[in-house]
Amino acid sequence: MVQRASTEDSLSQAVIAGLITTMVGFVASFAVVLAGLFQVGASPSQAASGLLALSVFVGVCTIALSWRHRIPISIAWSTPGAAMLASLAPGAFTFSEAVGAFIISGVLIVLTGLVPGLHKLLTRIPVPIAQGMLAGVLLPLCIKPFTSLGAITLPALGILLVFLIGLRILPRFAVALSMLAAVAFGLWHIGQNQAWSQLQIVPQLQFVVPEFSLQAIASISVPLFIVTMASQNIPGVAVLNSFGYELPWRPSMVSTGIGSGVGALFGGHAINLAAITAALAAGEQAGADPKLRWRAGISSGAFYLIFGAFSALIVSVANASPEGLFQAAAGLALLATLGSSLTGAITDPAWRLSALVTLLVAAGNLTLFGIGGAFWALVAGLLTHFIAERAARR
Repeated sequence: MVQRASTEDSLSQAVIAGLITTMVGFVASFAVVLAGLFQVGASPSQAASGLLALSVFVGVCTIALSWRHRIPISIAWSTPGAAMLASLAPGAFTFSEAVGAFIISGVLIVLTGLVPGLHKLLTRIPVPIAQGMLAGVLLPLCIKPFTSLGAITLPALGILLVFLIGLRILPRFAVALSMLAAVAFGLWHIGQNQAWSQLQIVPQLQFVVPEFSLQAIASISVPLFIVTMASQNIPGVAVLNSFGYELPWRPSMVSTGIGSGVGALFGGHAINLAAITAALAAGEQAGADPKLRWRAGISSGAFYLIFGAFSALIVSVANASPEGLFQAAAGLALLATLGSSLTGAITDPAWRLSALVTLLVAAGNLTLFGIGGAFWALVAGLLTHFIAERAARR
């Protein structure tokens, strides 16, 4: 009886850990995904389809990988990748071109799992340059919570206060609480304007015919691939290793790459290994026995499928809310990531100038020959290092 009770307690812990993992991952960053998809031309119905597709493939891959390998492998959508999309110039690409670029990024993720040389080449990208690019694409979105105070003072101030109070009381859930506050303000605004008829309940997958262009591949595929790998997949491996789990690299990359490519056909941008939320399913809160924590991964995947059912409602609330409200919430969600990427960019004095150049070019969203700022940020940073910093060291 004691053993049976212990087993049931362990299972309940795994289920609760999976629920918390999904809540933190989904609620804390869905606004970033919407901001990115809207910026590259998605309509509200296409954005809802993209959010649903991401939720489905995150759930399916999490369940399949955790079940097959019996370790708590958490999959998430690429939040830094969505922030990169939000930094692009509006109207630079059609959504069909963006979808084509998403597919190419998914193919690159698959190749990373199949071709060892590509993985080694990726790890040779200097950390300060990669972090500088990430900080640059995050910066414009992270400014939104503060610039929006002038346009939508009450709701912007409200979500900011919720965020700050959350950091004091429940720091792990501060971002999620600010997102829920944004949803609450959005519903209040809809009620004030009697716009309940604008809300959609039933989610639907909407197929998007992809178009492929070199400009979109350079502006979207390459930066999306790099920030996804450098900011999500590689740290995700480190998180699992810290809990004593050895990640099956090839199956994970092939699964998430295929999921990204197929999900792109319905508007999703990319899925990857979870980094921060991975610890929630792999730690002691998921059960005392590390060999049974894979059930937290199964639980998390199942809850992603459930949460995805609300994608149409979430998008319709965001679309009917005051302009800039959910962009402000997305900016708050990325503040911690911006801080860590800034630290990673300027820590090494030998790369400090080139990292700052990378950051500024990405933040300024320099566009040349139809190619966006994230690509040129990498080029500018590497050139700065080899022309100035490397020569100075010699």
